[in-house]
Amino acid sequence: MREHVTFVEANGLRHAIRHFEVTGGAPSNKKTALVLHGFLDSGATFELVAEPLARMGFEVIAPDFRGFGASDRVGAGGYYHFPDYVVDLEAVVRALAPKWLGIVGHSMGGGVATLFTGTFPDRVQSLVVMEGLGPMNEPASFAVERMRKHFADRAKVRPPRPMASLDEATDRLAATHPRVDRVLLRTRAERLTKKDADGKLVWAWDPLHRTASMTPFLADAYTSFLRAITCETLFVSGGPYGWHPPDEEERLACFSRLSRVDFPDAGHMMHWTAPNEVASAVAEHFNRVSG
Repeated sequence: MREHVTFVEANGLRHAIRHFEVTGGAPSNKKTALVLHGFLDSGATFELVAEPLARMGFEVIAPDFRGFGASDRVGAGGYYHFPDYVVDLEAVVRALAPKWLGIVGHSMGGGVATLFTGTFPDRVQSLVVMEGLGPMNEPASFAVERMRKHFADRAKVRPPRPMASLDEATDRLAATHPRVDRVLLRTRAERLTKKDADGKLVWAWDPLHRTASMTPFLADAYTSFLRAITCETLFVSGGPYGWHPPDEEERLACFSRLSRVDFPDAGHMMHWTAPNEVASAVAEHFNRVSG
């Protein structure tokens, strides 16, 4: 499989767009699968899902959100407000101008995908949400505490600490994802790190991402976007070891046209641990909607 990266300027930031193509070409079904990554991840780690999708004729595109992977970071005084990702995505979709658009959103990317699709229901023909229905609900009364936490976190932001080797990066991933095979995690570490200006190995994401958001997550506001989605939606679960907010069923009930699939042993990082199963589920779902 061949990968290449192009760039789209969205809201003053250069966004990296990774394209996955089968070597030698494959018959096109004229459908675009736009894959949106999760928190502290990158479009680069979706290659295991992208290859089978590309072989099935899909144009597979995976952008890096602002401050992740090869995309620009915000400048001095900037921040990563969640709605900014939606604004960026709108500009990216407008620039790419796909004739048929299916979105696959994992984790944080699922949150962005649902907000975008609820806002622009006529621009998305099909949607796949991989455990991406937003974080835990918080009461509005938590707003003051949330703002205080943001400032406390922001005061602790430092330049990334270089890692000695890919082995160290793999160790850190293993601490976060203990159920994922270490050999696989090393290949993820290769795609989630970069060399800094001094040639030292660091994570390819802005440390500012590790700060708490300034505002609480309000499920009532979020679910209004879910109710506005009109296309067929597939929810993909990674089983008991995945990410499931306590009110997941209430959130899922907001979709008007929902189907579900569960991969009980996959866990939350299902695009790493069960890529062929995920690709098959995505393809089957997208192919229900004519091009």
